Amino acid sequence: MVKQRGYLFIAAGAFCLLAAALSLSMGAARLSLSQIWRAVLAGPRDTAGYIFWYVRLPRTAACLLAGAALAVSGAVIQGVLNNKLASPGIIGVNAGAGLAVTVCCACGMLSGWAVAGAAFAGAMGAAALVMFISCRTGASRTTVILSGVAVNAVLNALAEAVTTLLPDTAMLNADYRVGGFSAVSHIRLVPAAVLILAALTVLLTLCSDLDVLNLGEETARGLGMQTRRMRTVFLILAAMLAGSAVSFAGLLGFVGLIVPHVVRKTAGDESRFVIPLCALAGAGFVTGCDLLCRVLFAPYELRVGIGMSVLGGPFFLLLLLKRKGGMRHA
Repeated sequence: MVKQRGYLFIAAGAFCLLAAALSLSMGAARLSLSQIWRAVLAGPRDTAGYIFWYVRLPRTAACLLAGAALAVSGAVIQGVLNNKLASPGIIGVNAGAGLAVTVCCACGMLSGWAVAGAAFAGAMGAAALVMFISCRTGASRTTVILSGVAVNAVLNALAEAVTTLLPDTAMLNADYRVGGFSAVSHIRLVPAAVLILAALTVLLTLCSDLDVLNLGEETARGLGMQTRRMRTVFLILAAMLAGSAVSFAGLLGFVGLIVPHVVRKTAGDESRFVIPLCALAGAGFVTGCDLLCRVLFAPYELRVGIGMSVLGGPFFLLLLLKRKGGMRHA
């Protein structure tokens, strides 16, 4: 099993690097390796340099960061809620971040730190609401998902109401509602990147605590863990990851469901393997999807959020069908 996990890390890392390299070179204007190397050394001094530094590099970095953040956030939320069907997009965490970003745009606060902070606050609020419903009602796994879907619908409706009442906000907020990377800039990306990297670093030091929490409430308490405090910590970190990703990538769905599920199927449930593998696989997955949406429909560009919804919807239904026997008794 150890050797298999080593191969999985190598494969995920290679896939991530390949997707990033192709994303940097392919698009409406193709860049050769020599042009990319010259742009790295000389900076934006010619057309190829400007394309690399101001279009391809921020877009590729955004894909990698968003994929890693959403995949790891999904893995953490599944652990905290003890439900493998949970993800930031399904239980309303992404929608909470999207609503906060919409309100932020409506108030004219467009700086990178303001948007990233608002997205984190919105994601945290949505996650806390679902967690509150789960704890207060003693909800089964199915009920947690359904309550999350309800919260998701309400938050999306509120965001639509804001954009309807304030049409200018709809123009500023168009990229967030579908999800995509065509308008990513360094100004919006850098603050979110700081939050994402900080949250990932902290999570890598708490893998053993997440495993203990996954054993169940009573077992974790028996081992001396303060479960309520640790759940809150993990919830904050998951919200920071998802909210930061939404602040520049928009409402990308199903990344936090598909990637953790596939990783757990191949690498097991130990968080010290799941978290870094989810980061690598999620980064490569989103970058690869964005590249396909750019290349397959050229000269048109399909927003990556549309492509992910087309893939993720059937995947979620497949998971429901596979788990219907267990869900019936949940």
